Parts: sequence; structure tokens; C-alpha cells
Amino acid sequence: MSYRISGSVVFGLTLLVSWTLGGWAGYRQVEQESLEESFRYRQLVANELARYLPIPELMAEHPLLEEALSSPDDSRTILQVNEEMQRMATIVGSSDVYLMDITGLTIASSNYLQRNSFVGQNFHFRPYFSDAMESGQSAVYFALGSMSGVRGLYFSHPVRNPQGQILGVIAVKVLVHELESQWHRPASLQEAEMVVLDQAGISFLASRSEWLYRDFNGPEAAAPDEASLRRYPGRDLRPVDFDVLERPTGLSARSGKLQVTEDGRVREYLSVRTPLPRLDWTLQVMVSTQPVLWTRLVFVAGGMALFFGSLLTWLYLRERYRREAELALRGEQLERRVTERTADLERSNQQLLEEVRERERTQNELRETQQELIQAAKLAVLGQMSAGLNHEMNQPLTAIQTYARNSRRFLEKGATEMVDANLREIVSLCDKMAELTRQFKVFARKSEGPPAIVDLRLAVDAALKIIAAQENSSRTRIDWHRPLGPVQCHGDLIRIEQVMVNLLANAVQAAEERSIPEITIDISDGGPNWYCTVRDNGSGLPGNTEQVFEPFFTTKSVKQGLGLGLSISRQIVDALGGSLTGRNRSDGPGAEFVLTLRKREAKE
Repeated sequence: MSYRISGSVVFGLTLLVSWTLGGWAGYRQVEQESLEESFRYRQLVANELARYLPIPELMAEHPLLEEALSSPDDSRTILQVNEEMQRMATIVGSSDVYLMDITGLTIASSNYLQRNSFVGQNFHFRPYFSDAMESGQSAVYFALGSMSGVRGLYFSHPVRNPQGQILGVIAVKVLVHELESQWHRPASLQEAEMVVLDQAGISFLASRSEWLYRDFNGPEAAAPDEASLRRYPGRDLRPVDFDVLERPTGLSARSGKLQVTEDGRVREYLSVRTPLPRLDWTLQVMVSTQPVLWTRLVFVAGGMALFFGSLLTWLYLRERYRREAELALRGEQLERRVTERTADLERSNQQLLEEVRERERTQNELRETQQELIQAAKLAVLGQMSAGLNHEMNQPLTAIQTYARNSRRFLEKGATEMVDANLREIVSLCDKMAELTRQFKVFARKSEGPPAIVDLRLAVDAALKIIAAQENSSRTRIDWHRPLGPVQCHGDLIRIEQVMVNLLANAVQAAEERSIPEITIDISDGGPNWYCTVRDNGSGLPGNTEQVFEPFFTTKSVKQGLGLGLSISRQIVDALGGSLTGRNRSDGPGAEFVLTLRKREAKE
């Protein structure tokens, strides 16, 4: 009888514990799925904002907008602005693009030909206008259109004149249907709902149409304020009837349990609220707690299986103990077998110990070998950097030596102005040497940031100054066909200058054996790229032109170089996103090297 009572108590406790653990696991699983959906939709909203946020700022730079705001009575200019905004709206895929003066009056709009055109309407009461005027920065706002009644995101930016004075505001309206259509419920969340709330707790995006423009502050919420009524004109904004229940054990503070009453039906949800980026929005994901019941039932079934399994085990052990008396007669035989088995185990254990020791020795040897390989790799990298720095520092040092010698001669002649000019060049070269040592790590790895916009002509000019200071360049004729306009490209002025110095120095050395050494520098327009070509009339390149770009390959003496110049130059150009190629000239003796750099990209 006592066995039955004890079994009933244990069975009841097993069911209770299983039910509790099932609820904890079920709620945790539902919360995790809700958090994953919140994260996915949060990333979607962030991507949409990042996509449209810079567009008004780019539009505000259009010169037609400033001209229209300065001359609002010029009908021809206003017509051009209307047509341009119509094109802008088509390009960016927005609903409307319109221009307002400092009073909020719309003077031009992409829908100027429609019956409900924004032209002539005043939107000074809209926060996207007032925020842009007050802060002078971009603004974002969500609301229903005051004329169309269609939900939209409004992106705005002030339009300034060249003196920085704000002349008006340009606004772009983007429909939010795409954000709402992206709410795809996974199979595991068949009874999940989603609403996006503004700072007042009003829903403006919802997976259920009847929850759109509803107050989610609870049945005791206060009446909608004036700002909400102006944001959602013509909507009743009535509150959703729900009760907040006690939070289940083990859930985070972001989660809560709600009981929603609607159309006479009561539904229970687990609610997770997540703030959305950049705006004062809140994403509320509500998942039905029905799966928790099934999880609990699974745990109860598991608990029952565990209980009956334990019961069967206990019955088996009791029967076994009962039969142990029958097995006592065989104890002596069993003991002998155990002894033999123990001896076998000891031998096996000894073998395993030997194998473990052997493996430890092998691992130690492997670790030492790895350390030696790492040390060898470090020494190789340090050697390459040392050789490269020695090569690149040699040219500025040679130029400094030349300027110093010339300065001594000018001092003897009393030409102090020339001495001062030479000293300024020496200081400039020293600064460049310091910048060169700081940026030398670029030779060994890719650039960490995007290239800047530089004028390629300035790099060529600076390189020619360094080459002109060398003694062996005095008899070389250099034809620099300098373009009249800027040659703006993506790159780094110091590093491009290093490449040009290497190319020009090689060209001077290649052509010095000629009776009339000549070097030509040209810059040509190649569509998306600029091509800078350096030609000489020397003896040309060997048959395999790619070999000249290999480290330490040189046809010169040791005094003239280490064979690293072209190799390092190609690494520099590759890091800037360009290319460096060399070939023999087809129009005569000598070689030509072509430096290719990307043009400056126009703003979209």
C-alpha cells in the first residue's frame, strides 16, 4: 500500500515539474522567435532609411533649386524645376518630390500636372519642414498625406545659397507599402502579429488591417493629442482592448504577456517591443501563446515516459536484487574472471599511457616547428620592408644632397634667395620622407580607407622637381604635356608621386646612353579612367615585360638600384584600385609605362 501512495506522489510531482519546465521552455522559444523577427524587420527599416536619407541632401545641391527659390516669379525656371523634380521622383522611386520656400509654401512639385498638386500648398506645420529649417540638417518624419491620405515617409533637407543662407526646403515622400509587404511570417509563427508604433503609441504599420491607426497604450489610454490628430487626419485612433498579464518566469524585460479582447474573442499573446533605428518608432511583435501549450504537453509526455521508465528500472533492479541470492554460488568463479579481466585492463591502460606520452611529444615538436615558421615569416617581412624603405629613401636623399651642394655654391656667390629656395625644397623633401616612412606599411597591405580625390597633374609636377634635382637628368629632355584642366582621380598624392618618381628615374637611366635622351609624359582620357603614359627612347624592356615588376629584378648595377622600384610601384597602384603596365614602344626605340587610375565619380 505504501508503494502505491509513494508512486502516486512521485507521479504527481513529475507531472507538475514537467508542466512548469514546458511552460518555461515554450515561452523562451516563443520569445526567441519574436526577437529574431524583430531583428529582421529592424534591419529592413534601417536599410530603407539608409537608402533614402542622403537623397534630399543630394537633390538640394541642384543649382535649379536655388535659382527657383531666389526667383519664384520666374515661370520658366519654375517649369524647369517641376520637370526636374518629376525626373527625380522617377529615378529614386519616390511618390512625390516638392520644393518649399522659407514660409512652407510649395513653389514646385513633381505632381504639378495632377489635380491634387502640392503647388500652392503650405506645409509649414509639418515637422519635416520646421525641423529642417531650425536644425539646418536632414529630417525624417512619418505621417498620412494631408491631401492624399496615403501613408508615407518624408525626407527633407534645406536648400542654401552659396553664402550658406537657407532659402527653402526640399522634401521627398516615400510610400511605406514596401515596408509592410516585407512582413513575411515564417512557418513557425503562423499566429504572429506585428505593429509599428510612433512615439505616442499609435500603430501606423500592422500585419492586421483592423489594428492600423489604433492606440496600443491600453484601454485606459488618454485621448489622442493634437499632434497625433494632425499626423493621422480622419482616423478615430481608438485604443485596443487588452490586459497586461504577469510576465512568465525566465523572460527578459522587453517581453510581456497580453490578453487581447476583440469582437468578443479573447486571445493571449507574448509581446516583444524593440526600438527602431534613427526614429522614435517601436516595433511590437505579438506571438500567440498557443505553441506553449503544445510544448508543455510534450514535456508532460516526456515526464511520463521518464517516470514509467524509472518505474520499470526500479522493478528490474528489485528483481535483480532478489536473484542475487541465487547467483551467490557462482561468486568464486566470477571473482576469478574479474581478476583476469583486471589484468587485461592494466595492460591496456599501460599501452594507452605510452600512446598519450608519444602524442604529447609529437605535439610539442609540432608547436616548436610552428614557432620557427612564424619567426622565419616575420624576418622575411622585416627584410622586405627594410629593402623597400632603403630604395624609396635613396631618391629624396640624393635630391637633398644636390640642393645642399647647390646652396653652398650660392652662398659663395651671395645668392641668399636661391639658398632660401633650396632650403625650402630640402624641408619639403624631409617632410615627404617622413610621410613616406609613415605610409610605407601600405606597400605590404591594402589601403584601409577609400582613396581621396587628387589632381594627377600635381603628382607629376612634384616628381619632376625631384628628378630635375638629380645630376644625371640635366641633359635629358622631358616633354610634359600638362593638361589645362584638373585631372581629378582616386588616389593618394604622396604615393602617386612615389610611383611617378620611380617611372621617371627609370626612364632617365634608360635613355642616358642616347646622344639626345628624351622623355615624354602624356595624360589621356579613357572613359572611367585616366591614363598617364611615360615614354623614353632608351634600349627598351626585355622580352618578358612582366618580369620587370618582380622584386629584385634589375638590369642595372647595384649602385643604381635594388630592383624594387617597379615592384613597389605596382603594389601602390593596385592598392589605389588602378594598374601599372609596361611595354616596348611601337613607334620607335624605348619603352613606355602606363599608369591607370579611376576618375572621380560623379554624385548620384
